[in-house]
Amino acid sequence: MIRLHDVLQGSGGTLEGDISEQYLFNRVIHDSRYVQPGDLFVALRGEVTDGHLYVADARARGATAALVRRDALDLARGAELPLVVVDDTLAALHALATYWRSLFDLHVVGITGSIGKSSTKEVVGAVLAARYNVAKSVRSYNNEVGLPISVLEITPDTEVCVLEMGGAYAFGEITQLAKIARPTIGIVTVVSHSHLSRMGSLEAIAQTKTELVEALPPDGIAILNRDDERVYRMAEAASARIVTYGLDPSADYRAVNLESHGLGGISFTLVRNEQRDHVQVPLLGRHSVHTALAGIAVGFELGMSLEEIMRGFDRPNIQLRLLLSPGVSGSTLLDDTYNANPASSFAALALLQELDARRRVAVFGDMLELGDFEEEGHRMVGARIAVTADLFFAYGPRAAIMAREAREANPDMPIYHFDTKDALVEVLKHELQAGDLVLIKGSRGIQMETVVAALRSVDEQDAG
Repeated sequence: MIRLHDVLQGSGGTLEGDISEQYLFNRVIHDSRYVQPGDLFVALRGEVTDGHLYVADARARGATAALVRRDALDLARGAELPLVVVDDTLAALHALATYWRSLFDLHVVGITGSIGKSSTKEVVGAVLAARYNVAKSVRSYNNEVGLPISVLEITPDTEVCVLEMGGAYAFGEITQLAKIARPTIGIVTVVSHSHLSRMGSLEAIAQTKTELVEALPPDGIAILNRDDERVYRMAEAASARIVTYGLDPSADYRAVNLESHGLGGISFTLVRNEQRDHVQVPLLGRHSVHTALAGIAVGFELGMSLEEIMRGFDRPNIQLRLLLSPGVSGSTLLDDTYNANPASSFAALALLQELDARRRVAVFGDMLELGDFEEEGHRMVGARIAVTADLFFAYGPRAAIMAREAREANPDMPIYHFDTKDALVEVLKHELQAGDLVLIKGSRGIQMETVVAALRSVDEQDAG
């Protein structure tokens, strides 16, 4: 909750309307569809639409006031809502979040990387919540709008705030976010081909992620994936203390004897300071060991015991991205549709291989934003599918490259390619059988979640 007085102080805005400066807003929100009674609505101008057109909608949903631009007052006044008037609402939102962060002495954990930010955020948040009062990013709010909104979720009771930071869209993006959030601990997961079309090279992507490490204070902690050389080299840019995690023998928090237990999660021996502990966590797939180690490392660095840390892994919904659900004809759907690039696709295929199934079915849509790596990346994934799955269904022009590569590598594999989702879903409904495990994956822009929805069993659709 935040007082109107603090909103005016932090944003530099002026008040128009009848409302006490001591009024407490429940939340600050920028999307009118999610406004609830007692919220402050921030009207932002975007590439597609203007938030000032939705001030009246925000009022109808219960907003108590709105933060608006001075040059859009004619639009906003029609809503008959108290207004905080500023020159630029995005700049005012940044200023407000920076001001709000400055009022609190707490740990802020910033997390960046090409993949794994959201799952790492969820694990870190769950682990730390076993001892601390934790606030964390809403959904995947990690950009110039989402991060300040998340910072404004901090309350006087908050002891640790866990934030995703940056999607590698531009140089200086994470630096800007770090000025708002002032992270004391930074975690870097991995550098891969996500957003390569925007940044041009893996080295450029690594440079943007290094901005988080550079922003940490000398008494802060940079927690780096020792198994990714580009991430490990970020230590050279740090003034903070370096902590590493991974499978590499030199990692400060290391996993050995790693085993996958299918739906039972993974187990490994945790090695730290020459001490060894056997642990098991409910994360699916061997690749999730890095997420687990990042959470464990943060917990220990903030003074938690192993028992407390493990208690955090018992929290529900710790599996954020990858969901299992009943599918048509007795199949099981492995929903990994949030996003896709070669690295995350290899990880998902490894999990498909680890889980028991009558047949393993791969359903892949296009991987976007790979730039010059587009053809090679799709060929690599197609080749991996050929040795992992029993059937392959591809959707989209780029996925056709996967299909061609898979057919060349494994001529006996049944492989289908579709130009429309309707045709894809119709064939899948006919082909899937009881005991099939169906991995569905594709880039966010391809919206493969609609395929998942169409293939869910009738019983689950009725329950939902």
